[in-house]
Amino acid sequence: MSFTPNSAAPVERCADLREIEADQNGAGLAIGIVMARFNREVGEGLLSGCCQELSRLGVAASAITLVNVPGALEIPLTLQTMAQSGKFDALVALGCVIRGETYHFEIVSNESARGVTDVQLTTGIPIANAVLTVENDDQALVRMHQKGMEAAQCAVEMANLLKAVK
Repeated sequence: MSFTPNSAAPVERCADLREIEADQNGAGLAIGIVMARFNREVGEGLLSGCCQELSRLGVAASAITLVNVPGALEIPLTLQTMAQSGKFDALVALGCVIRGETYHFEIVSNESARGVTDVQLTTGIPIANAVLTVENDDQALVRMHQKGMEAAQCAVEMANLLKAVK
């Protein structure tokens, strides 16, 4: 069976394929969260969505550790330290970078994202990156709660996926 873009036709799979399904059960998982204090209102909104969703997914409140850092550029080093501790199944990065009138936005956005990805790849601990990069406050406020929830879902799913793959 062939595949054509934008086609609703089903794709044929290999016979006897072993597939690891998405697992959103957070029971027994330890999750670390690093939140930037810069743009605190948005950070708190991200945290609220994240914690509500982690609870809904079964992660015990006592299994969640929150660390606050000054800004988005301090997130990767803190994540790295947490990942290397061996105490966490997954980590979440929360923060917000709002475009200003200078090139600083690009530096902070790009370097924060690169750092988070580097930590994830070098440590093998999954990190849900919910550092918003937006044009203005309104965009951040509209996205914060949902993005926090999505980060929680990603962290739980990836922690379970990596356990299943190992």
